[in-house]
Amino acid sequence: MRPPLVELDDVSKYYGNIRALEGVSLEVHSGEISCVLGDNGAGKSTLIKIISGLHQHDAGTFRIDGTETRLGSPRDALDRGIATVYQDLSVVPLMPVWRNFFLGSEPLKGTVPFRRMDVQFMRETTRAELLRMGIDLRDVDQPIGTLSGGERQCVAIARAVYFGAKVLVLDEPTAALGVKQSGVVLKYVAAARDAGLGVVLITHNPHHAYLVGDRFVLLKRGTMAGSHLKSEIALDELTRQMSGGSELDELSHELERAEVPAHLGGHRGDRA
Repeated sequence: MRPPLVELDDVSKYYGNIRALEGVSLEVHSGEISCVLGDNGAGKSTLIKIISGLHQHDAGTFRIDGTETRLGSPRDALDRGIATVYQDLSVVPLMPVWRNFFLGSEPLKGTVPFRRMDVQFMRETTRAELLRMGIDLRDVDQPIGTLSGGERQCVAIARAVYFGAKVLVLDEPTAALGVKQSGVVLKYVAAARDAGLGVVLITHNPHHAYLVGDRFVLLKRGTMAGSHLKSEIALDELTRQMSGGSELDELSHELERAEVPAHLGGHRGDRA
């Protein structure tokens, strides 16, 4: 059996005395979407930083294609086929779509000293790659800042696929989007999966996760609160675990209005 594209086994990360992650395990397989769910402060950002090479883990094992590794930088992660799309996307709003698509990796043509960017190739390739993902933009020359949030996310996904990513890490791609735009993004997340990529979807929305996810890891205060295959858990139970079902039950009980004894009751209007 082929090993996972990326595997974290009992991984921990500490910042001084602060426990950011402890004992977290995650598998990312080709053609699957592994969803990492948790509220703010659950450890999702720290997990992203470890997978993307921004930070190194302090304990546990990190494997890529079955080989234990320790990434030294985000460039190291990219060279190993791990692309991360952050929530802010890091685009240049006033530049055209095609320019953002190739930003930092612009192809050149001509000979020294007359080498220049191959603009025609970039335009044609951007349009073709977006179409291949099912994204039909009216004009790749329009500034990327004029696109909707969902469309910008989709361009970032198509870019990662084009540049050879094997693993795509998505940081809360639907967090700031409405229902319709979220649906558009999830459609292209599924397209990346169908193209054979292993996808890590970071989200706090169990409904979005359940629509596309194959595996679910729940984080709470830096530790694992659950790990499930889709076949093992229903949406209602995933939502209950994500929201801290037992804690909510306890809180609901505490917030219930106690019945006021009749002899202590009365109407506010009775006061003089």
